[in-house]
Amino acid sequence: MPRINDVGGQDGFGPVIEEPDEPIFRADWEAHVFAMNRALIGRGVYNLDEFRDAVERTMSHESSYYENWFRGIRTLLEEKGHV
Repeated sequence: MPRINDVGGQDGFGPVIEEPDEPIFRADWEAHVFAMNRALIGRGVYNLDEFRDAVERTMSHESSYYENWFRGIRTLLEEKGHV
């Protein structure tokens, strides 16, 4: 069964609808999570594939997009002995 981040996507979800008034981040902490992920990947702490895997392994459908990102980052940092 393909996972959500498998390259290639899935069909049947309809067109992407642009929402010009939609903010990029809904709160400052989301921007910090985004920046932290970019920095950790950039420093080679983990790579994008590891990050995607961690997000999928720890994802909660009750959590927001960036809450799931933060959970994935925290998991990787714990698994790699950085925290």
